[in-house]
Amino acid sequence: MKDNEFSQIELKAIRYIRNFLMHRGHMPAIRKMGRDLGYSSPRSASMIIEKLLMKGVLQRKKDNSLRFIETDIDNDFRAQTVNIPLVGTIACGVPTLAEENIEAMIPVSIKLAKPHHKYFLLKASGDSMNKKGINSGDLLLIRQQETADNGDVVVALIDDSATVKEFYRKGDTIVLMPKSTKKTHQPILLDRDFKIQGVVVATIPKS
Repeated sequence: MKDNEFSQIELKAIRYIRNFLMHRGHMPAIRKMGRDLGYSSPRSASMIIEKLLMKGVLQRKKDNSLRFIETDIDNDFRAQTVNIPLVGTIACGVPTLAEENIEAMIPVSIKLAKPHHKYFLLKASGDSMNKKGINSGDLLLIRQQETADNGDVVVALIDDSATVKEFYRKGDTIVLMPKSTKKTHQPILLDRDFKIQGVVVATIPKS
């Protein structure tokens, strides 16, 4: 299905649903969708839902709830990004507290922030990961998850402070490795008593 088969109202609704799924993990209620899209009557939102059902963007499940179906409308710029929250600054050196305050909502391509996962953005600080192309001021796109594979660049929470490092598990020992041109940065050795907040999936260079 091509993007020109959708009205501007339908494209706006598709982007809204994508954003809602990304941040909440479930479909929006019709009344809320109507309010957020600026309609005074839930009937307007219901009509859009019906059109998206007819065009295969939505699918009704056996329990009468709705499922969002990915389509090939991504050539339309307004429908190919989702808003990802920027939630503060994180150290690429000695761990420092990452304040969980949303500073901005930044559009990111769905080819990077793929649907059905949750993401957030952090601004990098420090030079302990510059060999991985992560420099101070860069934005890091992070997929929220609690596990990682060896070699993943992770956001790790240690005693309520967060840091970005390369993850390795050796038996019962966790090693968080810096990747820096400066030899002053040293590995952090941990047992299993720490949390992974997510995996870095993309670096957006400081402009």
